[in-house]
Amino acid sequence: MNSLGELERSVMDLLWTGAESLSAYDLQSKLAAHSETGRELAATTILTVLSRLENKHFVVRERDSRPHRYRAVAAREAHMADLMHEVLGGASDRAAVLERFVGQVSSEEAETLRRILNSH
Repeated sequence: MNSLGELERSVMDLLWTGAESLSAYDLQSKLAAHSETGRELAATTILTVLSRLENKHFVVRERDSRPHRYRAVAAREAHMADLMHEVLGGASDRAAVLERFVGQVSSEEAETLRRILNSH
């Protein structure tokens, strides 16, 4: 499983939140707007991050327009589920990890888990 660095996560958050694909320049201005300092990153920095995300299979580049536009390959929820599965897979005692996880969820989340498990 590929993890995300801080800037990669910020870019993915924007791609996951928006319904449309974005260019590096779109992302550059959105990141500056969300920055605490208001500092704008260089377009080359954004393009480097997008290239890394493409290599990690988080984004796909739409090559039919200039500048190229990028979109998330999968939803944020799919990524989060993959992370949860990776953590569980690395545990020597999966039952203990699951038990601890379930012991920390809210009653609403527990009910959601019951409903999901009953439907499978």
